[in-house]
Amino acid sequence: MNTLGDMNQGISTHRVPVRHFSVPLSATHRGARLARLLATEKLLAWELPLDPARLIVAELATNAALHGRVPGRSFRLALCVVPPGTLRVELTDTRGDRLPVSPRATVDRYAESGYGLLLVEELADRWGVRCGPVPSKTVWAELDLGAERSASGHETTHRIDRRSRGHIV
Repeated sequence: MNTLGDMNQGISTHRVPVRHFSVPLSATHRGARLARLLATEKLLAWELPLDPARLIVAELATNAALHGRVPGRSFRLALCVVPPGTLRVELTDTRGDRLPVSPRATVDRYAESGYGLLLVEELADRWGVRCGPVPSKTVWAELDLGAERSASGHETTHRIDRRSRGHIV
């Protein structure tokens, strides 16, 4: 028999955001551009590094505007910082029937487009897709944050840390 303590075990692993920003935007090229600009402003306000987060926002917002577009419906940009130090980028659109496919399987090396998710895969520490609620889907990417020293010698609160993936920042 499950006790209340057993049920709370699953609940306690939920990470509550320290900072959160969410905004609906039109599913157009203009909406995708605005997503990138708003993300840049929010990252600056939170004193987080701009890249690669704004590049990930740009790619996911463009995909939401191009491939997730339903006339008359918007997409949603969400940014949040969750403990112990992760920036989560989410783009939700209303085309849950059109899920992204593995970027490695679809890239044509001679194509002029189609590299967006490959860039997201390379830049993010983790990324994926969450389906629902119907008819929507959310494409998300996470960047691990850490501490570093600024040029003045003061410790800044966050930076992107990819040493675990072999990248030097």
